Amino acid sequence: MATLHPRLAGDTRALGETELCWLRWMSDQRFAWLIIVPKREGLREWHHLREDEQIVLLKQVNTLAAQLETVTGADKINIGALGNMVPQLHIHVIARFEGDPCWPGPVWGQGQPEPWAESDQPAWIDKLDLSVLETL
Repeated sequence: MATLHPRLAGDTRALGETELCWLRWMSDQRFAWLIIVPKREGLREWHHLREDEQIVLLKQVNTLAAQLETVTGADKINIGALGNMVPQLHIHVIARFEGDPCWPGPVWGQGQPEPWAESDQPAWIDKLDLSVLETL
């Protein structure tokens, strides 16, 4: 059984899951930011997934990126799988806006996160339709 890396567990909150992945959101009020984590123990790289799982992951990332763009009106969607600080494979999907705190640079290592209160969540979360992921 796969487990979520402690840093991912601490920095993000559960959104849902699919057969392949945990779906999470970054608790940082500065950005609309999703994290997609394949539920495979010891997985570090996308190309280590079986080809059929790579295709499913790509479809999930693309679907969530399109939805995030629509519900936030983002100027740009950033997608990345760096893994330099957290080795467990996870994909970032971030809505970016001209004039956001890090624009036009990357969000990583810039400024201080502004976590959401435990009882709060961003309004854009309720606008996502996660049910479409079940058909991928």
